[in-house]
Amino acid sequence: MARTGRPRGFDKDQTLLCALELFWSRGYGATSIQDLVDALAVERGSLYGAFGDKRRFYLDAVRLYWEVYERHLTSALDTTPVLPALREILTHPARLDEISTELGTPQGCLVGNTTAELVPHDSEATEVVTRSYRRFTDIVAAALRRAQASGEVTDSARPEDQAQLLLYVVQGLSLVSRAGLDRAAALAAVDTAIDALRA
Repeated sequence: MARTGRPRGFDKDQTLLCALELFWSRGYGATSIQDLVDALAVERGSLYGAFGDKRRFYLDAVRLYWEVYERHLTSALDTTPVLPALREILTHPARLDEISTELGTPQGCLVGNTTAELVPHDSEATEVVTRSYRRFTDIVAAALRRAQASGEVTDSARPEDQAQLLLYVVQGLSLVSRAGLDRAAALAAVDTAIDALRA
């Protein structure tokens, strides 16, 4: 007899984390519910019961991705000097091939991928990515404001505008990285952006 319901040992948080890795490596459209069932070793009914449909499951994974990223971003930028930490953040998309799990290798930024795949046709996805981008610029602008005050970063532009430019740099690099890139050229481009911020 086939089992029904949630299996013993079902860990919703761990299942969502594993789903995040699968969605991040394959994308929303290319990941089927059956792919999730097979990769996560969780019954279809349990997935639906815990997360709803695939779209809901995916958006929950994107929110988790951003929560983890935002904590890392905030922690990384709570330092002096700030420019080396910013460089590390901006070069991360060029180094994603160093990260591999049994569910695949991450591709680009999951928030950026969501923008390309679901926005603007999905209003909830649009809200998720808009908030994520806004939080990125708020956190980076706060760090740049402190760095301007200490004389590390040029005050020739508003921190908010500098942060917006860095958002475009990191998201552009994330998108291009999905098609393959010349790592040396990517790192040189990031260094150019960082150098432009120096006082």
